[in-house]
Amino acid sequence: MTITYLLTLQCADRPGIVRAVANAIADFGGNIIENDQFTDPSTSTFCMRTRFECERDSVIEVRALLEGQLLEFSPNIELRHEADKRRVVIFASQYDHCLADLLYRQRNGDVPITISAIVANHPDCEPLAASYGVPFLQREITKDSKAGVEEEILGLMERESVDFVVLARYMQILSPTFCDALPGRIINIHHSFLPGFKGARPYHQAYERGVKLVGATAHFVTADLDEGPIIDQDVVRVSHARQPEDLVAIGRDVERTVLSRAVKLVAEDRVALVGKRTVIFYQ
Repeated sequence: MTITYLLTLQCADRPGIVRAVANAIADFGGNIIENDQFTDPSTSTFCMRTRFECERDSVIEVRALLEGQLLEFSPNIELRHEADKRRVVIFASQYDHCLADLLYRQRNGDVPITISAIVANHPDCEPLAASYGVPFLQREITKDSKAGVEEEILGLMERESVDFVVLARYMQILSPTFCDALPGRIINIHHSFLPGFKGARPYHQAYERGVKLVGATAHFVTADLDEGPIIDQDVVRVSHARQPEDLVAIGRDVERTVLSRAVKLVAEDRVALVGKRTVIFYQ
């Protein structure tokens, strides 16, 4: 039986990396079916994503064979069966549009993830979670309870082998401790084309300033609020005739599309983190 693997690799750029990977895969009877690569010019970091197939069914065995032939490059390697979907936990509050979109796309197979749980600080999204059969954990977030709740979620992620967290319009600020525990593993959707209007009622601020674009930005979360590496963005043109309510409705559409797109990119191992930037291997 042929097994399809996903390999991602990062290391300092130098001649011979692609040849070494191709030779290593060929040596154990593998066949490359898709390959993307990029060298970041500012850091000379080489990034590669490779899909290949072979008859060996052991990730441990195949990884050892690859590492043995790539030792001279000191690469950071991730390898998995492509069929093994990434496991995620989704954080939500009262807004359900991004959550509903992810649940729908996951059920239809458009976004290759398994949703282990939905964590929320309000009960509003519980009926939606129940309709999809996803465990729903409501936790009140206060100054005194936040650390305990975050510790509980980290424990859940370890038990369930969760790969990353998605903030689907989660209206709470994560602690630096939580962010530092999951570098490059928390995706947020921001309700503007960053950099943008900060604070409360962003669409009303945009209306008052007469904006001609409504946008959204999906990015990795860091301890610096809304400053993490950007994964995906989009904008929609609007006219002076649009009212704040119109901008909110348009914004919802952009937010859910951008977030789902970003989650799909990460779930398919198409995002490489290089410092404060991302390298995206689009399909």
